[in-house]
Formats: sequence, C-alpha cells, structure tokens
Amino acid sequence: MTASRAALTRDRLQLKITVQQVRLGGQEYRVISPATPLKNGAIYQTRGSYYMYVDRPDGRRIGTLWLLAARSPRSLVYLPMRTAGTALGIDFESGEKPLDLVLAHRAVQFRPSLWKKLRARITAGNAPREVRTASVPVRDLPAETCEINYAAPSAPENRNLLHQHVFAETLFLTGSSMAFREAAPHIFTVTKEGPPAAATELYITGGCNYHVCRSIYHRADLHAHNGEQIHVEFCPPWSR
Repeated sequence: MTASRAALTRDRLQLKITVQQVRLGGQEYRVISPATPLKNGAIYQTRGSYYMYVDRPDGRRIGTLWLLAARSPRSLVYLPMRTAGTALGIDFESGEKPLDLVLAHRAVQFRPSLWKKLRARITAGNAPREVRTASVPVRDLPAETCEINYAAPSAPENRNLLHQHVFAETLFLTGSSMAFREAAPHIFTVTKEGPPAAATELYITGGCNYHVCRSIYHRADLHAHNGEQIHVEFCPPWSR
C-alpha cells in the first residue's frame, strides 16, 4: 500500500494517518490527519455552498477519513486542503476561498474559536506525531441513498445533519457517527464513477465535471439550519 491511497482489502479500508496529542487550555485533544498531504482533494467556499473536488486516490482517502471520524468520537480529524485548492487553479471570485476541513464528532465538544491556536501547535515543526495505519471495516460504508424528503426540524432524521462553522480558513463539520457515515458514500461514488467518465465523456467548462457529482444533502431548507450545501465533484485537471 502506498501512502497516497486508501487501500481496499476484501473487508477493510486502510490508510496511513498521523495521530497527535495536544494540550490546550487545560484540555488534551487528539488530532488525526492524513500521513501525507492531500494533493488532489480540495474544498472551497462560494456563495451559498461549498464545493469539494477530488480525484480517485485522494477522494478515497477523504471518504475513509469521514468514516474514521464516525469511529473516533474523541478525536478531531484534520484535512489540510487549502494548498490543494490553490494548486487546482480555480479562478476564485470575490468572497470565494479555499478552506481546510475539520471533522469533529459532537462528543468532542470542540469550540472552533480555539482552532487557530491548536492548529499552530500541531503544525509546528517540532510537534510530536505518531504514524499509524488506520483500518475501517467496509461494512461501515452504507449504500448511497436517493434523495430524502426531510420532515420538520424536530424529525429524528434531522439529528444526523452535520453542523457547519467556518473559522480561521477552516470548515468545521460536527455531528454524530451516523451523520459522517451517511455522507461518506457520496464521496466514494464520485471517485468510482469519475475516472471512466473522464476517459469517455466531454468536459463542459463551467458545468458539472463530466456530470459526475454528488451533493451531501438533498434538501431545500438547509439555510433554516444555518447550513450550506456541500457539493462533491470529480476534478478534471487531476484526471489526466
């Protein structure tokens, strides 16, 4: 297994990660990150939504990290993605910007306002870190669901929304284990369907990349929940 891919065995997804224990404000935090930088995975904020671009290898790594977040209720999963967003060559308009991503189980109860200080400590050159191989059972990845007709905000299914906050150039997604598991299949579908589409179909500039894309949520009332759509697309420059 190379460090750049999330390897699929017969019954498990595996990838290299780093684990760091950082103390801040009298509390210790466990931070999980990919062991090598994400080169072909990026997320950026635009007006009214977030756009994530992935290729197959890094898309699988990102999807596996979402499943790992579901299994790590005491950890922050940190995906540095701003550099990749800039390298993508997106012509950012006013108000659009690349972001890093943090996946936090709600059990961590982490305040995003602390992130800038915590990030400075974990990215310091002398910060201790342990390299490990993370392993997630394939059964954790549910089948991709069709559009869901969500009911009132108090309905049980709405408890699985991922709450969104942007702080210090980072998008924080916080929620339950089920919320992360339900979102992951959309990322894996793009990584599966993207390469054959890129090899056979025409890329339409300004349109959806090869028509291979997914939205994490299918609902019209996200704004009522202080949320924006997260749109995942297969990235054409990285397919060549």
